[in-house]
Amino acid sequence: MLDKVGDKDLPVAENASNSNADDVISILAPQDSDAPVSKRSIWVSLLLVLLQALLMVAILFGSFMLAKRMIDDKPEPRKRRAFKTVYTIETVTAKAADYQPVFTAYGQTVAARSVDLRSLVSGEIVNVSPKLRSGARISKGDVLIEIDEFNYRGALAEAKANLLEAEAKVIENEAQISLEMSKLASVREQLDLATADLARVESLKQRQTATQQQVEVRKLVVSQRKQAVRLSEDTINVQKARIEQLKASLLRLQWRVDQANRNLVSTKLEAPFSGIVRSSTAEMGRAITANDVVVSMYEADTMEVKFTLTDAQYGRLQTDDGGLIGRKLEIIWSVGGKDWKYPAMIDRVGAEITSSRGGVELFGVVGDSTDAVAIRPGAFVEVRVPDRLFSNTIMVPDTAIYGTDTVYTAVEGKLVENQVEIVAYEGEKALISTGLKTGDEVLTTRITEVSAGLNVRREGEAPQRPAAAQRGGGGENGENGNNGNTNRSAAPRGRPTPEEIAKVAKSNNLTLDQFRALSRDKRRELIGTFRAGGADAAKGQ
Repeated sequence: MLDKVGDKDLPVAENASNSNADDVISILAPQDSDAPVSKRSIWVSLLLVLLQALLMVAILFGSFMLAKRMIDDKPEPRKRRAFKTVYTIETVTAKAADYQPVFTAYGQTVAARSVDLRSLVSGEIVNVSPKLRSGARISKGDVLIEIDEFNYRGALAEAKANLLEAEAKVIENEAQISLEMSKLASVREQLDLATADLARVESLKQRQTATQQQVEVRKLVVSQRKQAVRLSEDTINVQKARIEQLKASLLRLQWRVDQANRNLVSTKLEAPFSGIVRSSTAEMGRAITANDVVVSMYEADTMEVKFTLTDAQYGRLQTDDGGLIGRKLEIIWSVGGKDWKYPAMIDRVGAEITSSRGGVELFGVVGDSTDAVAIRPGAFVEVRVPDRLFSNTIMVPDTAIYGTDTVYTAVEGKLVENQVEIVAYEGEKALISTGLKTGDEVLTTRITEVSAGLNVRREGEAPQRPAAAQRGGGGENGENGNNGNTNRSAAPRGRPTPEEIAKVAKSNNLTLDQFRALSRDKRRELIGTFRAGGADAAKGQ
């Protein structure tokens, strides 16, 4: 009947699903007729799961034990004796003496005498000297340029003509004065005659032999003669004043002549001294005006060096017994891969303190050097200046200075810190006045972690061996001294192989399990004894 229903009413898939469901229900249902068989299969499945879990635990446990045994059998690395760090250093022996260091300054050469030549007159340049080139040497009195002198010759001729005209007027006025002087003498003579005639007529009138009219006529003549004398005298005075005016104009006209003559001479520009042409703007046909700069030049035979000293250096030299002015210098000019040296001497101190550069500016006169090239202005030079004399001081390399005032000395393999006073430097060396004494071994090697008490040894010295090693002890077989060291060096080292472990166990009448059950220290002792015995046997053979 079921088959019939399944065939007619339900699809095949539904029948399959329903059958699977029925199987599950039949397994789980207790009242099913197949219940005993299902319970046995459940227990079998549980047993299999349990066995699998036990097997996994056994495998893990075995792996753990194997790893533990391998770790236990691994020999510990040999402990090495810890040695303190010892630095190999270089030292210098301190020695007190009298030193006069030479410190180095840097400066620039400048011309001691330089000038910009300007044209004193204006006009067209008609001639230029062939020497007038930048860097060329010229001699004193050389004509550098010539300006067209036509106008200046005309001005000179006109000035001379005016002067001659004024001189002629002076001569003319002097002649007029001479004429007036002679005329004055004649008028005075006429006055004397008229005065005498008046006196004679007045005496006649008193004798009643002359009339009053005659007396008055004589007085009128005397008055006319006096007026003529005064007029002549005034004329002479006027002529003399005129002559003074003409003489004054003569001075002015003479100056005009001198000025015209000077302008004519100034049409030729000459070198005031022997030197080197620095620059020139003169060109043929160029029109220039008065006060135009035509040539710039400097004196070649006199050169100076300008350099700066620090306040400390300037103070030491200023207070030195030798003084500052006149102190000898040495100038070094590096050119062409060679150092040229020139003698020099401090000549003067700068007018102002160069606060911007933090020092005092000095000028020195550069002397002649027969075997050196001619130095030119603007050269950057090295100036070596002798410092003052320092008595009873110690000179050390500047690498020995730590900080600003610390020096280390080596005493019995240890560094000792010393506070010192540095009074001067000379190149890469420092002068120390206090803090060191003769015979001190001064550290010159730079050590980053330098400190007092640091272990050091001087270069070339043998390193100090530890006390235990010197006595032959320390470590395994230490009591045997050198023999123990030999045995350790001859015996094999490292992790033992399984074959070696088997040999160690057999030599001590132990099984492998018994050997592995021993403590780690005991196993190492047996392995070390076995190895040492093998080395002794090999040595005996």
